[in-house]
Amino acid sequence: MIIAILVIATVLAVGWIMLLWRATQDDWVMSAYSKVYSNIRAIEKLRQKDKGKDIILSQYSGIAAVGMRVLIGRDSVEKIKKLELSNKRLCNGEMAGINVLALPGYVLQREFEAIGKGEVHKTIMAHSYELYGKKYAGYITKNTLAKLLSYPIIGVAVTLALGAAILGAGNTNAATAILCIGTLLVLVVAYALYDELIDLVKKRRGAIIKQFPNVVSKLALLVTSGMIMDRAWKETAHSQESELYLEMRKTSEELDNLLSPEAAYSDFINRCNTKETAKLASAIMQNLAKGNAEIGRLLKDMAREAWQERRHLARRDAEKANSKLMIPTMMLFIAILVMIMVPIAMNFSGI
Repeated sequence: MIIAILVIATVLAVGWIMLLWRATQDDWVMSAYSKVYSNIRAIEKLRQKDKGKDIILSQYSGIAAVGMRVLIGRDSVEKIKKLELSNKRLCNGEMAGINVLALPGYVLQREFEAIGKGEVHKTIMAHSYELYGKKYAGYITKNTLAKLLSYPIIGVAVTLALGAAILGAGNTNAATAILCIGTLLVLVVAYALYDELIDLVKKRRGAIIKQFPNVVSKLALLVTSGMIMDRAWKETAHSQESELYLEMRKTSEELDNLLSPEAAYSDFINRCNTKETAKLASAIMQNLAKGNAEIGRLLKDMAREAWQERRHLARRDAEKANSKLMIPTMMLFIAILVMIMVPIAMNFSGI
């Protein structure tokens, strides 16, 4: 039994090491690109966070401002400097920050075409495009798939080796627990990487849907007041820092760079991937030649429908929240009932 487990662990470990050894310069560069973009995303989030803090602090002055600064914490200047330094080193060819554990996954994608073009790859690519845009979706997809391929191999190998060592020491129960639970945990952690991507997409779509009524209402107000569509889009895009507004800002930048409206709004539809934004962008594209009067009416109707849907969504969320509160409420009721009934029962037994 021990020998069989060690053989399997050795085969997995040796196979993983051989794959790591076969990693080419392109694999290292691809991993470096993924790390650089990950740092860029982290920097963007930190700057958005700091901008939000500045907006909050601008509402206070004097001692109140000092107190709020202490309450919300310091800015992220030092963290941003470290991330920028890491990117600079990676761009200069220093590979110290590369995730070596994922490199065998890059090799598997390169050598087995079915892996690099399978359904899992397509799903990850679609979600990555939605989350990170066309420019970086390929790097993120390869990096995520590389982790999904590489982590289980080395993780299961280490778990089997550890279980065999404990089994050899005579502790059968502990060895069985490690072999079963450890292997399951490795697979769960690997799947969590994939599930996290799906969860991020769902949360992002939910945020976009919630922001949509405000966006389309502001667009309708600006357009019906006489502002041209491009200007109204840009004004709305720069009014907030949330997900939908940032996507609108990207579209505005593409239009400023002379990308055709059809291509710019099509990219907007693909990045947001909700029926609401698709309807908005399609209406704009279909009415480009009809003037703002027609678009204004369509936007008003769309805004009214969006607010109705928002109310329905809020009602559904409230119902879900109430159902989730039932369990803790019942547990609290039982606890209070026990606290009341136990002394009563003790008094009766004393009588």
